[in-house]
Amino acid sequence: MRLATLRIAGATRAVRIDGVHAVDLGHADVGALLAHPDWPERATVDGPTHSLAGAEFAPVVPTPGKIWCVGLNYRGHILEMGRELPEFPTLFAKFADALIGPNDSIMLPPESDAVDWEAELAVVIGRPLRRASHTEAAAGIAGFTAANDVTARDWQFRTREWLQGKTFEATTPIGPVLVTPDELPGGVRPRLDITGYVDGRIVQQSRTDDLVFDPLDLVCYISTITTLRPGDVILTGTPAGVGHARTPAQYLRPGNRLITEVSGIGRLDNRADAELVEAGA
Repeated sequence: MRLATLRIAGATRAVRIDGVHAVDLGHADVGALLAHPDWPERATVDGPTHSLAGAEFAPVVPTPGKIWCVGLNYRGHILEMGRELPEFPTLFAKFADALIGPNDSIMLPPESDAVDWEAELAVVIGRPLRRASHTEAAAGIAGFTAANDVTARDWQFRTREWLQGKTFEATTPIGPVLVTPDELPGGVRPRLDITGYVDGRIVQQSRTDDLVFDPLDLVCYISTITTLRPGDVILTGTPAGVGHARTPAQYLRPGNRLITEVSGIGRLDNRADAELVEAGA
């Protein structure tokens, strides 16, 4: 099953993607749908249909209660950053204001000249989980989506804590759809290709086989710290190829087109634009 949140007539609607049509599921967005314990049944109902031709996709979960992110989780990326393989996941967070839709513009903040790309697979939670076992974690994953953890590197490395560089407003595309595990090779441990492009040039290319901590490991670990709730999102980390690790370093500039592809899920296609800040703001 493939679920999405569309912008329709000034509002958002949760839909099921059926071929070239979107079936309205009677909820404001995918997060609101997942809040119901019987969401798998609700997601199969018939409702009004919308054409996908010209459809505008919102972030698949527009306002997650929690957005957990994982750093240094692909072996290739760890090596390119000159680090050792970690014993435990490296965790940080984002806030919902950072999220944008799969075709929205990435707003490059004027305060940073080192905005980088990070193509990622994201997990979406479908039921409350606390101290989950692998079996419980598997049952609690609603599905997977694509994301790009766009990062202001100069702000990230101002201190030892990364958060300030990771959650600039309107920088993190997510979507276009949530795909349930039964539709993906490997299920809750999906085996997928991840590719990132800047202006048509491949900058990242890997597979989720290279993950140090897979989705089940991450759900178990994070749910030990706090309850994961329906609609919460976990960005699982990025593979090698980030701009910051290049010589010389490369960063996004206004007009660049950033594409993020995850096989079996879809594509994010986002233009980088300079954020306009009013004088005196």
